[in-house]
Amino acid sequence: MALYEYVTRDQLSGFDKYKYSAVDSNPLSVYVMHPFWNSVVKVMPRWLAPNLITFTGFMFLVFNFLMLSFYDYHFDASAEGYSHVPSWVWVAAGLFNFLAYTLDGVDGKQARRTNSSTPLGELFDHGLDSWACVFFVATVYSIFGRGPSGVGVATLYYILWVVLFSFILSHWEKYNTGILFLPWGYDISQVIISIVYIFTAMVGVETWYEPIWWNFHYRDLFTFMILGCSFTVTLPMSLYNVFKASRSNTLKHSSMYEAFLPFLSPVLLFLLSSVWVIFSP
Repeated sequence: MALYEYVTRDQLSGFDKYKYSAVDSNPLSVYVMHPFWNSVVKVMPRWLAPNLITFTGFMFLVFNFLMLSFYDYHFDASAEGYSHVPSWVWVAAGLFNFLAYTLDGVDGKQARRTNSSTPLGELFDHGLDSWACVFFVATVYSIFGRGPSGVGVATLYYILWVVLFSFILSHWEKYNTGILFLPWGYDISQVIISIVYIFTAMVGVETWYEPIWWNFHYRDLFTFMILGCSFTVTLPMSLYNVFKASRSNTLKHSSMYEAFLPFLSPVLLFLLSSVWVIFSP
């Protein structure tokens, strides 16, 4: 197996022809974040490698996860009757989350600025983004945690899958159209998450105990926002872009098998994982 060529020379030569193509139409990104990122990248030294920026941003998310794991290992610190996470931790989490988001928006600009964009850099960036889906969702979970006013563990499991599905869907869209249409939900969620961390430090986790309206709690709003962004924004826009490419005969894959092949392994993983979750004692 060590001598087997998983990637042929012809396939490797395709890297030399590859051109990154992305569309970001989110008003928050276009009118707020991109101008901000353009200012940030100008102060970065040109010798700073884009992949190092990518990795540093990712490590901020990992540090957030480890920090909250230390103070809230069982996801119950935000519940009534438990010792709560210190306020400074929420402040740090908000700052680190925003720094991670900023560096994720700046790394590509630094690559183009220094003429060092490569397919490997894109793979590295998006590979870490896939792991980030787990870290930032699990970290946000500590705000609500378990308990009467919290979010159930099973609900968290399905929320994780919905976020990961949105990530996979965007790349499936690119796989078929050749263009990465950046999902609107990502930018909105990162800004909101950063603000919620800081707000939690100011008002305390007890604020999230109170219902917003009748029996509708903030935990329900949290769940509703994630599901809403995924199924009313990300999914319809992805399907529309693929449909539009199909109508214009610009799809990269003509057969249904090739078009939907990237979903095979995630669906199998979801089914097997869900069986374990449902039947686990």
